[in-house]
Amino acid sequence: DGGGESADDASTDHVAAADLPALLGTAPYDPSGTALEDTVGVATGLAYTSVGGEVLEIEVSVLPGRGKIQLTGTLGAVMKESASAALSYVRHRTTALGIDRAFHRTRDLHVHIPAGATPKDGPSAGIAICTALVSALTGVAVRGDVAMTGEVTLRGRVLAIGGLREKAVAAHRNRITTVIIPFDNQRDLDEIPVEVREGVRFVPVKTMDEVLEIALARPVLEDGAAAASAVAQAVTH
Repeated sequence: DGGGESADDASTDHVAAADLPALLGTAPYDPSGTALEDTVGVATGLAYTSVGGEVLEIEVSVLPGRGKIQLTGTLGAVMKESASAALSYVRHRTTALGIDRAFHRTRDLHVHIPAGATPKDGPSAGIAICTALVSALTGVAVRGDVAMTGEVTLRGRVLAIGGLREKAVAAHRNRITTVIIPFDNQRDLDEIPVEVREGVRFVPVKTMDEVLEIALARPVLEDGAAAASAVAQAVTH
């Protein structure tokens, strides 16, 4: 009975890569889903979800009005609070940013995070919302190759967040080359896979002013002093 083919060998199935969508369903991630063009009023945030990290495209439109702010995209209470904190920072820094001090009385703001069917919450999109607001109000584009994660306070301090490893993987998967992170999250960089650290530049920041110097296509602050300290602290493993 020596050279015969066993029943197990005869019934072996071979699965090709093309068969995977039919067997497993559509892949949860679309690596081509992030626009890398510099765009006014659009910033790329990072989220940590039950299925891992994701990129969030945060859009802001400015319209004539009386100071109304509209938040759409199935946002949770904490994320709405983050948007309010971001707006307070912008109002506090209007002079330095070259924004009309009366904008909150003469303009309406619409903040939208697409994929409305997916609930979104947490404070870590704060600096991305703030960046999109400043971009929309100044007309200066946000760099398309930059993503960011961090909570923002009323005075523009950037606070630590969770899930940096998963967020970094999502950024790398979506061809992001620079990720802005809170200064206090530097301790988490060693947990990020080597191939991600080799392909992404991580820039730790302490303030929202530093975020803007890095994320916007050209400087908007009166003094560019924040940029030097942030760029000098850029971490590349």
